[in-house]
Amino acid sequence: MKLSDNFETRIYLMFIHFSIMMIVFKKKGQKFNQKSYDSLFNNIEYDLRELGFGDVTVNKKMKDLNKLLYDILLKVNLSDKQDFKMNKSLIFKYFKVLKDLKEEKYNEFEVYFNEFYKFCFELPLENVIRDSVNFNKFYGST
Repeated sequence: MKLSDNFETRIYLMFIHFSIMMIVFKKKGQKFNQKSYDSLFNNIEYDLRELGFGDVTVNKKMKDLNKLLYDILLKVNLSDKQDFKMNKSLIFKYFKVLKDLKEEKYNEFEVYFNEFYKFCFELPLENVIRDSVNFNKFYGST
């Protein structure tokens, strides 16, 4: 899809996946596990420190990343119903390259995340985080 393989792109993709999982929990009437949220941000913080960032920079970046997650979480889904409708303008905000490419590239991106949502929604809630890792196996076989 011609997405850059860099820290920002990876964060955006992780946050979209994570947001979808949180949306599934909400639509199924349960709270998302705080441990999973904390674990995600602890791992990101650890990676930033491994990249050589100092305490002040890491703290600022973590605050910015927290805001970024909530921006994505609150705007990624345009549907209040049981289905999932990707917010195209939000995706273009974070993945400008998709806006510049042919429409079919964005459509592939959207189909992938719609299928990810369906996959997670069909799982029992206690398995969503653990089994979402297997989505590529599932998605690749359809």
